Amino acid sequence: MYQLDTVSGRLSKITSAKVGNPSYLTVTPNGFIYACTNTKTRNEGSISAYKFNPSGKSLTFMNRQESGGENPVYVTVDASEKWIINANYTDAGVSVHHLNQDGSIGAMVQNIKFTEGSINPERQAGAHIHSALFAPDYKCIFFPDLGADKIRAYAFNAATSQPLQNGANPFIIANPGSGPRHFTFHPNSKFAYCIEEMGGAVSVYVYKNGRLDSLQRIYTHPETVTGGFESSDIHISPDGKFLYASNRGKENNIAIFSIGENGTLKPVGYQPTLGNHPRIFAIDPSGKFLIVTNVNSSNVIVFRRDAVSGLLTKTGKEITIKNVSCVQIAKY
Repeated sequence: MYQLDTVSGRLSKITSAKVGNPSYLTVTPNGFIYACTNTKTRNEGSISAYKFNPSGKSLTFMNRQESGGENPVYVTVDASEKWIINANYTDAGVSVHHLNQDGSIGAMVQNIKFTEGSINPERQAGAHIHSALFAPDYKCIFFPDLGADKIRAYAFNAATSQPLQNGANPFIIANPGSGPRHFTFHPNSKFAYCIEEMGGAVSVYVYKNGRLDSLQRIYTHPETVTGGFESSDIHISPDGKFLYASNRGKENNIAIFSIGENGTLKPVGYQPTLGNHPRIFAIDPSGKFLIVTNVNSSNVIVFRRDAVSGLLTKTGKEITIKNVSCVQIAKY
């Protein structure tokens, strides 16, 4: 854990906690931190709970539960903070655990598996759930499936004992071989955006009442770059004016798009991440800074974000964390 100086952009280390091979984490408004753990560990996979004390700046391990499958890669919590939903990539599926009143992780109540693949025999021999994202009203949740080229959708009811329920539109079909990965909603709740790892593109959808209708598909790289894409993460600035998408592999940059009033994207530029393999990045709540984690080069870079142009400029001092794979920013 680091503290972000919101003037200089400098990161100062506060504390740390050891855990087995973490990959992704999420932070709740109540100060709980949930992490995918034992990732890429054969026959294992777990989710772990921590409590952060802002006044004492301490991080306390609470408990750990099995994730219900191998290679957990994404975890999220519903608005009521009663449920935690996890996405398993290798042993493809989603698991739902009850959250106890003290924030610790309770029993698993659902574990839904998927098997179907798509057209790429090397990457898509079977399903690979890569993320889990609630709709703005928390009445449904979406699971991009890289292996099946689908965005799976479930209705969500926090008041029931098994909150994931079959919905009217069980999935949205993506371009064959595109590999849907991460997903985000516009702050106005009218549009949704999915980054495709293998296709190197962002698909734009009109969102209404649990339904996604295709609006646009645009590449996250210049026309001079062809094949071998490794697009990764996607986020929108708090003001809803710009979308950012990370590209790993031979590009190692963040593609910047302006967002029109109709939800469509227009390329603005590309910012090198000054490292190798930018898996996850995050924008701070004020929209002033963007922080990116470069896994293979083990460095974290803070960029200052221009609110008018959307462009990024390195600021502060980069820090080194071995194999750093995820960053989340919370204001206390």
